[in-house]
This record gives sequence, C-alpha cells and structure tokens, in this order.
Amino acid sequence: MRVQLRMNYEINRQLQLDSGLSLADYHVLNALSAAPERKLQVTDLATVIGWERSRLSHHLRRMCERGLTERVQSEDDGRATDAVLTERGMAAIVEAAPRHVAHVRKLFFEPLPEELVAPFTTALEHIQASLNLNSSLPPPPT
Repeated sequence: MRVQLRMNYEINRQLQLDSGLSLADYHVLNALSAAPERKLQVTDLATVIGWERSRLSHHLRRMCERGLTERVQSEDDGRATDAVLTERGMAAIVEAAPRHVAHVRKLFFEPLPEELVAPFTTALEHIQASLNLNSSLPPPPT
C-alpha cells in the first residue's frame, strides 16, 4: 500500500508540474483516447478506469469546464451519456504522455533488476486475473 500511495503521489505531482493534468485527468484522457471514436458511455468509462460512476461524473464536469472532454447524449442509448475526448483533451494527453511514461519507467521499472521483470510481470498478470474474477465492478466493455 505504501508503494501504491507513493507512486500515485509522485506520478500525480509530475503530471501536474509538467502538463497541468492530474493523475485522475490522465486516467480519463487515456481511456477515452484508446476508445473507438474517442468516446465511451459514462458507465463504461467508470468501469474501464475502476471508479464509481458518481466520482467520474463530478470529475467529468470539471474536465468539461476545462475543455478536455464533453458530455453528450449517447447515440446508442438515448438514456445514457457519452464522455467524448475533445481535440484539446487529445492534445493534452499527447503532450503529457512521453514525460509521464518516462517518469513511470524511472520510478517503477528502472529500479527492477532485469531478472525480476518477467516474474514480476507474471505475478501482476495473476493478480489482475484474480481481480477480474472477484471484482465488484462489471466487466469492462468490449
């Protein structure tokens, strides 16, 4: 838990200093940038990033105010709302990503001796599989 909390702090700090984005912003922008047409229903986006829908709704409101995302009625389901990545949001993640990735590598991967990377990766894959099987979150959208 100490490692997770410290990593989140360090990564959030770097993102804010380098790009004015929070780690929470980056999670949303990253998920939307990888989505078809750069949009997801809000419920699906919450599932993808592992947040409660109410937390995401509040955060999206703030991101919309900054022009990073938009909320629109879903074309697939008139009762649902889609979160859409704006051009400004895409530009923000494109600018932030290289330094973010470099910082994560520096903090997380560079300290690992090469012989530990493969077993560590395998261990994390097993943990992810267990989380998927035992999660209270619905499965991610396909």
